[in-house]
Amino acid sequence: MTAPDSLHDLLLGLRTPAVRDLAWALFSPPMLGETPKVQRHPLQASCWTRQPQRLADWLVQQDNDAGALHAWLAAKPVRRLGLYYERLWQFALHAAPDVEVVAANLPIRQNGQTLGELDLLLRDAEGEHHLELAVKFYLGTDGSDAADWLGPGSHDRLDLKLSHLAQHQLPLSSRSEARGALNDLQLGETRSAFWLGGYLFYPWPDDSPAPHGATSEHCRGRWLYQRDWNDFAATKPGAHWQPLPRLAWLAPALVNADGVWSDEMLQQWLSTLRPEAQAQLLVRLEEDHAGDWREVERIFLVNDQWPTHS
Repeated sequence: MTAPDSLHDLLLGLRTPAVRDLAWALFSPPMLGETPKVQRHPLQASCWTRQPQRLADWLVQQDNDAGALHAWLAAKPVRRLGLYYERLWQFALHAAPDVEVVAANLPIRQNGQTLGELDLLLRDAEGEHHLELAVKFYLGTDGSDAADWLGPGSHDRLDLKLSHLAQHQLPLSSRSEARGALNDLQLGETRSAFWLGGYLFYPWPDDSPAPHGATSEHCRGRWLYQRDWNDFAATKPGAHWQPLPRLAWLAPALVNADGVWSDEMLQQWLSTLRPEAQAQLLVRLEEDHAGDWREVERIFLVNDQWPTHS
């Protein structure tokens, strides 16, 4: 279910940050369209996919009263963006009228040692499924090979993620060590698949080709070195830029007038940014007719030695 236009329209009306992130998780296109292993939207067999307006209406209800979502997130606070993304998906799948969440984050153990976790075990009209979820942010360097696309910390790489999914995460549910846990849940043979959301960031001022298999509608941004900031900022005079905290990286930012940084605040922030600082995500905001400020562009600002490991 990839509907960038409907996602854009939906986000125009949603105001609660967690609900906007939820909508982004459910509606944003996958990073890749062609993958070596099966990719499956978690709601593929749901009426919510066949009738996206029903899902949109449910999201509007959550926005009008976000108490249930906030309670769900508060019950198991997370500090990692990937776990936040998983929690959002779990909330939606529990609410979907025709999907049963049999288990989430199920540990598989052997002799007291944890071999890994199964992100989601689902039952729907198409059968029983083991699904792995991931949200990633990759910066392109100089090619379309998956190995040329690095995480902002430069330790993570797209090819390594795909390899880990194919060789470790997806086969885990079919290993003999998992059978006891699956039997306890009355699950037979599950079909394994994954869903990979996220953004691809292209270098500035040069460009790079998209990675092999990328969807044409994938979410995107640019990245640049700290040394190039002034040249980059000069291409958009008068623009309003500000950094986003990590847990706000999913849906495009929506900031009220009180939360918009002045140019002085940005300059002060830039002046205290260490030369060896980790990659920072900044967004450019534009004011809409209602006086809100909406993200229209996002960039990663990386240190001048990137991608050397620190």
